[in-house]
Amino acid sequence: MSKTLNYSVKLLRNFPLMTMGILIVLLFVVAALLAPWISPYPQDTLETHTKQAHEPPSLEHLFGTDELGRDVFTRIIYGSRISLMAGIITTVLALLIGVPIGVIAGGSGGIADEIIMRVTDVFLSFPHLLLAMAISTLLGPNLINAMIAIAVSGWPWYARLVRAEAMSVRERDFVEAAMAMGSSWRRILFRHILPNCLVPVIIQVSLNIGAVILTLASLSFLGLGAQSPTPEWGLMISSGRRFFLTEWWLTTFPGIAICILVLSFNLIGDSLREILDPRTRRGRKT
Repeated sequence: MSKTLNYSVKLLRNFPLMTMGILIVLLFVVAALLAPWISPYPQDTLETHTKQAHEPPSLEHLFGTDELGRDVFTRIIYGSRISLMAGIITTVLALLIGVPIGVIAGGSGGIADEIIMRVTDVFLSFPHLLLAMAISTLLGPNLINAMIAIAVSGWPWYARLVRAEAMSVRERDFVEAAMAMGSSWRRILFRHILPNCLVPVIIQVSLNIGAVILTLASLSFLGLGAQSPTPEWGLMISSGRRFFLTEWWLTTFPGIAICILVLSFNLIGDSLREILDPRTRRGRKT
């Protein structure tokens, strides 16, 4: 236990950007969990106060109020719940689709691999955001459908990644030994090949959560994601853009929240790539 703790401390010391990213993400997680207790006006997620509309940042309202008199700081705190929840759930959905498909394609080869990869190429031929917009439009504009759309448009990246690793792993001696011992092909795929494909998947997940948060904000900004009065950051920017020249705080603070959270996940992902992938290490000693 002490050795693990010492190694973790040394790792965080050697990768300060990852440490900073983890701390910022944890700060957002704590804010999301404690939102009802740390928000100055928790009722402002739904209630309106038109007499207090368009108030600039002050001691009473740290980030000002929006066009309906709702406290922007409170809505940003509650918005962290939506962004983190959507980022994690959507990424898990994409994983559940892409990883099994990728390991089956890479581990089996042959006709199955060709069919799966051609279907994957069809999805990859469309820009990620454009495909998510099309799917979200077909399903209907709301938060759940936007998450489904992002997951459906994102699974091919995991399938491609896992397939490439599986094709390499299936040629190794321990896989041939398992085949010689009479193990079923399903057992070989999911007990021997899949666990050895997870390192690049872990790296991709840490980077992908930030991308999902940004894509969800984009869909909400375009009216295809969360709908009013949901305190979602992209929707807050969309609602405040009409008043950008006079009430700058309506778009600035939600935009800063998106930038900080996405950047934090990217810092974690880049550091994990250095730690877990020997080819990208720069001679650090951990």
